[in-house]
Amino acid sequence: MLCLSRRSLSSLLRSGFNLRGDLAAAALSCSSTFFDSDGGIKNFHSRAGNAILWRNSPLCSTQGSFFGREQVSSSVFRCFCSGSDTSPSLDRKFLAQLWVADKKKLKAMEKRYRKAYKHRNYTESNGFDVHSEIVEPTVHQPPVSQSMSGLLKPKTSDEAKIATLLARSNLLITRDIEWANLVLGFEQENRYIVVDVCYPQAPVGSIREQSNLIARQLLRTRRPFVASITDALGNELFRVRRPFWWITSSIYAEIDGEEIGVVHQRWHLWRRIYDLYLGNNQFAVVENPGFWNWTFTVKDADGEVLAQIDRDWRGFGFEIFTDAGQYVIRFGKADAAAKTGPATMVEELEVKRPLTLSERAVVLTLAISLDNDYFSRHGGWGIPFMAVGE
Repeated sequence: MLCLSRRSLSSLLRSGFNLRGDLAAAALSCSSTFFDSDGGIKNFHSRAGNAILWRNSPLCSTQGSFFGREQVSSSVFRCFCSGSDTSPSLDRKFLAQLWVADKKKLKAMEKRYRKAYKHRNYTESNGFDVHSEIVEPTVHQPPVSQSMSGLLKPKTSDEAKIATLLARSNLLITRDIEWANLVLGFEQENRYIVVDVCYPQAPVGSIREQSNLIARQLLRTRRPFVASITDALGNELFRVRRPFWWITSSIYAEIDGEEIGVVHQRWHLWRRIYDLYLGNNQFAVVENPGFWNWTFTVKDADGEVLAQIDRDWRGFGFEIFTDAGQYVIRFGKADAAAKTGPATMVEELEVKRPLTLSERAVVLTLAISLDNDYFSRHGGWGIPFMAVGE
């Protein structure tokens, strides 16, 4: 009968099965001698705690074959005990704690980089190492489509702040779909994306409402709110403030807390009339015939066109079941030489004079007021123009 010590068995396993260094170095412990009198099934354990059982009956055969052995599937039996060997003693509790610690480390790493753009390279060296290369998206503010000269030249620091958003000939404002309002009739905060028609690849700004949850559900479109207008980088340019109203609405444009303009609604049974003010001076008026007319033309005191707001038809499903309206603000231009970039290929609205940057901020404020006054849903049922009956 051939008897092997635990140390010689560890060397044999390292060379025969190409086990890793950290597993082969683990001490092997058994509840009895490695070979029994019948040369039957033997039990040994690696550091990872996996039981591998072997049948070594040919090992002691008369033919002298030493390495002829086969692996046999059997139930797992773990046996850990300490012996006289100098190898470290391992128990089931230590291995379980080690496995749990590794799992927690991997889960924390996946959670940390789950929402980022990443590329993973897996390498194997004494275990699996995860190397993540984080690629963050780059956000740029699209260039202006109109030259900031003449009336568009910023006269104050406030106008210079909003020039990156409003020095453009056409703005497309799209409202997000409110799924809670659509399904449950739960009123949500309005959100809009602002895109320059000349640069449709990326938005030039966004609009986000901030209001009280209870006030939205009880007051609906008459609720007070504050909306922040930001550029593509998330920098706040100015705000609009809309207080609670009962008969006619008013909405204010503010830069750094200072009011620069206001839009007052004038009551009429079916027509939609708005007065636009810059400071205390009225510079334009909107007189829409009402009903199914979706074009709101901004005119001066002489009836000359200054700008135009159109609400686009987005399809039967969008108009009947959602609030996701889309508006085009056409500021137009008087001087063809003021066009820059792709704007030279876009047909512009003919206007008497181009609006200043502050006046354009008031017109953008008017578009927000129009969406809340006439094109917002009430309780999740009906078509958008049911607001006229309120």
